[in-house]
Amino acid sequence: MTCRKMWWTFGPIMPEESVTFVNMKINRSNILLLLLIIGEIIAILLFGMMVVRQKRENSQLRQEAREMENEIREFQNELQSEKPEAEDVMETNAKDQISPETQNSESEQAVEGLQEGKSVKSPEEELLNRMTAEEKTAQLFYITPDALCGVSGATRAGDTLKQSYEQYPVGGLIFFGNNIVSEGQIREMTSGLRETGINRIGVSPFLGIDEEGGTVTRIAGKEGFPVEDVGDMYLIGETGDAGKAREAGSTLGAYLSDYGFDMDFAPDADVLVNPGNTVVSRRSFGADPLVVSEMVAEEIRGLQAQGVWGVLKHFPGHGATEEDSHEGFAYSDRTLEELRQCEFLPFRAGIEAGARAVMVGHISLPQITGDGTPAVLSEAVMNQMLRQELGFQGIIITDALNMGAITENYTTEDAAVQAILAGADMLLMPADFQKAYQAVLNAVNDGRITRERLDESVLRILKVKCSEDL
Repeated sequence: MTCRKMWWTFGPIMPEESVTFVNMKINRSNILLLLLIIGEIIAILLFGMMVVRQKRENSQLRQEAREMENEIREFQNELQSEKPEAEDVMETNAKDQISPETQNSESEQAVEGLQEGKSVKSPEEELLNRMTAEEKTAQLFYITPDALCGVSGATRAGDTLKQSYEQYPVGGLIFFGNNIVSEGQIREMTSGLRETGINRIGVSPFLGIDEEGGTVTRIAGKEGFPVEDVGDMYLIGETGDAGKAREAGSTLGAYLSDYGFDMDFAPDADVLVNPGNTVVSRRSFGADPLVVSEMVAEEIRGLQAQGVWGVLKHFPGHGATEEDSHEGFAYSDRTLEELRQCEFLPFRAGIEAGARAVMVGHISLPQITGDGTPAVLSEAVMNQMLRQELGFQGIIITDALNMGAITENYTTEDAAVQAILAGADMLLMPADFQKAYQAVLNAVNDGRITRERLDESVLRILKVKCSEDL
């Protein structure tokens, strides 16, 4: 093979006549050119290998990326499938704790509270915040339908009574025999008043009655009312069977609730310390404070199991007196230690049984207060004894302010204002409702009764009205 035949590869190297393939002469420049060509070939091969390797790596990375993407999608799908189950569990747990009627409203309140950065207010706090000073003042009064509308023997929740309530949305209405004619009439009247109250301020007034049984009744024994008279409490006390006291409370609560009442001024929690006491001798469960305590607690449970609030009376104890507070001051010479060991026990038992209201009587304690100030006007009795010592946080209601112990010694206006300042929450039956109302409102406006003190009592009242404990 000659150099001419290699022309296609190396070009003209030298004349063909001067060299053969076996014995050819190659100069230095051609050698360098050959090396360059070989180097380029090697570089091309290496580059090709790198490209192939990179493609393989890229393909592997893409495959891994696709696998990772698939895993992410599968994880997201699992989350989506589990979310409804978690929401169902949360919803079920919430429904177990919150009644269907309140679930939506409470959730909305919670969201609004969180959005505004405020704590969620209770229903009673919401009601309180919407009330004017005039409306709050009216809540402190517990009066008869007659006193509200100015009509003796009111028996209908008609326009006159409704218009009067629009002006004075009182906290409670107490019924007597002249307000009660028939079963249908009293149901219609209580229903109408409850609706009127809710429409006016968002909550019903208390609809109360004195229905102890035996000596003190407004319904039992009345013609047209086929209900059982449970009898005087001293007879039940003599049996020593507290179960009978609970049965009496349940019987009273059942028919009172049926007629539309939600509060009964019973049981009498007085211990009959003085056997000659004619005011509570038949109404009390007896002279043994332990027996009376057990009976009182059971009657409270019986009443409230039927949806009627019981009211313990007459704090700090009417059983040691001789006088009738309907006519004038009733004095008790008991010391504080004697009260602790005797008269306080039934009230403490009733409070522990769930009583949310206590009536304070027109009883003077000169051994404790140093004067004849009746308990309904005594800060020492209501705040120091009942609130602090007995730990009572419910509603303190005065005994009727139209009784002789008050009317013979105080004006309507002074008695109303002093009772609130001393710690009472509700004023029962002042001699002149409108004068008493205006006096309390004036005291609020001029600062003698602070707005904080007013709100304190009204909030206690609303807490019981909004309570679901019954």
